[in-house]
Amino acid sequence: MSDDIDRKIIHALQIDGRASFRAIAAILGISPQTVNRRYADLRTTASLRVLGRTYPHAVGEEEWFLRVRCAFGATEEVAHALARHEETVWAHVTSGGTEIVCTTRNAEGGEPLLLRNLPKTPRVTSLTAHCLLHTYFGGPQSPLDKLGPLTPQQIAELTLPGHTADSPRLTPVDHALLHVLHTDGRASTKELAHAAGCSPSTAQRRVAELRRRGVLYFDLDYDPQVFHRPRAAMLWLSVAPAALDEAGTTLAGHQQVSFAASTTGPTNLYAAVNCADSRELHTYLTGPIAALPGVAQVESAPVTRTLKRAGRCLRPGSP
Repeated sequence: MSDDIDRKIIHALQIDGRASFRAIAAILGISPQTVNRRYADLRTTASLRVLGRTYPHAVGEEEWFLRVRCAFGATEEVAHALARHEETVWAHVTSGGTEIVCTTRNAEGGEPLLLRNLPKTPRVTSLTAHCLLHTYFGGPQSPLDKLGPLTPQQIAELTLPGHTADSPRLTPVDHALLHVLHTDGRASTKELAHAAGCSPSTAQRRVAELRRRGVLYFDLDYDPQVFHRPRAAMLWLSVAPAALDEAGTTLAGHQQVSFAASTTGPTNLYAAVNCADSRELHTYLTGPIAALPGVAQVESAPVTRTLKRAGRCLRPGSP
């Protein structure tokens, strides 16, 4: 069972995924050995991982949400196939097992490979695709920014300077570094240098530059039970275009929201939310969501099971 120290360590890593244990310890007032031991325990008990992520626009990519419905009895097989696909970043079974929702990343302006292949699958009965247009909350932003236990002063001590928007042309060394950091955001400088075929000082400098130039950020993957919000759901909202930005910005400020974006498709505003239980989800839908401006319709889909999270396929029973 995670305690307040565990949650503070998680919050600190959300702010700076490569912060040293010594720096985190100094801010929390505990020993580096305690941070090291707690981090190792959290990797086991809460599936905590620090992941290097790239901003889609900085690497010429875009994101899509695909909603897939299947013939009776076929959902499980199709869901696992989608989760194994290299384009898929997230894959969920929702609405009591009747729908699959996955997130893909592909070359900007191109067609996701899954969109070409899925309609040919006889067991797929319907498919809707939503291209992500604008993120109101997500990426390096986390619900911990709204719920986390660290004080404003502690957050300020960990926060790095803001990045610029002039994304550089990536080199082979950069691509090699990003490949390693994608699966282990805390890979050592020595490991990064070995993978990229460069010196440790070059690896360290390039990682810092990729962060400063708005290419690379670090995110966390962990069991939502740690913060007592296990009831996950997806919301698909239809909002009047004139009210879309106001609704999206307001939605981004809700404590329950972990991701919010405008999209193409039959609906134009998407949100991933986490609540303590179904009762809280009901209160949220009938309160803050109902009060959003310009909303004509809301569809909610509770997440039944997550098969792939942040690019990592999950084993059955894993947190």
